[in-house]
Amino acid sequence: MNLIAWIVLGLIAGAIAKAIYPGRQGGGILSTMILGIIGAFAGGSIVTLLETGTLQLTAATLSIPGLIVAIIGAMVAIFIWGLITRSSAV
Repeated sequence: MNLIAWIVLGLIAGAIAKAIYPGRQGGGILSTMILGIIGAFAGGSIVTLLETGTLQLTAATLSIPGLIVAIIGAMVAIFIWGLITRSSAV
């Protein structure tokens, strides 16, 4: 059941993050979901690190605070993905 919740959270967080993030991002629903899931894991792990002082691979929960953390994490993931895939016009 956790996997389904992470997929739903990732889809929601990825879609909201792409809507908030300035500029145009490529990719379809699959890339949105993957970046959202990565953001949920990254955000959840960072919040767990700040709360407990230990680094654990955890995803944000399917709640309002968890969604906010996942959206912020997804926006960071979109930013990093944009840096990696940016082509230089030389």
